[in-house]
Amino acid sequence: MAEVRTEQHEYRVLDSKTVFEGHVFSLHQDTVAMPGGGDSVRDVVRHPGAVAIVALDDDDRVLLLRQYRHPVARYLWELPAGLRDTDGEPPLETAKRELAEEAQLAADRWSLLTTHFSSPGFCDEMVLVYLAEGLSDTDLPEGFTVEHEEADLTLDRVPLADAVQRVFDGDIRNASAVIGLLAAAQYRAVNPRLRPVDAD
Repeated sequence: MAEVRTEQHEYRVLDSKTVFEGHVFSLHQDTVAMPGGGDSVRDVVRHPGAVAIVALDDDDRVLLLRQYRHPVARYLWELPAGLRDTDGEPPLETAKRELAEEAQLAADRWSLLTTHFSSPGFCDEMVLVYLAEGLSDTDLPEGFTVEHEEADLTLDRVPLADAVQRVFDGDIRNASAVIGLLAAAQYRAVNPRLRPVDAD
């Protein structure tokens, strides 16, 4: 019979050094107390977090964006998404703003589908994925200017079932898009209980 552990070790941070402070994230070296005594150094990327939106229209089509991503040197099909980099802005408001900025859309109904840590082995980024329904056209937010990679976006609306198949075909590889599309399809199929829209 396998051993059952009943007590969890407290992974205390004994020391933390800032190695890099960037525009979006920072890199830290944390010295952490390890089980059984001793310690170990962990490189940690601190990130403000992000939101992503599964925007479904009345014909069950989902909005996908094709955007260039420099770290992987390729275009990726993604959901509308953005950083939680505005101080004090609730994540749902960030999602509404990003949908307007990237697709000039608003939504009557919002649901929280999932929350996930994108790469918890080295980064604390958490992404909240929302379902947006009852879509309508809206203006760009006041003061927002389309620039850089966002000026090169391609938008497409595709049936949700087709988007899910593209996940399995390897055509959609962005983690938030994969998670969001599969979650939306499961939500439509079995109607699971969702957390409150303002949960984290």
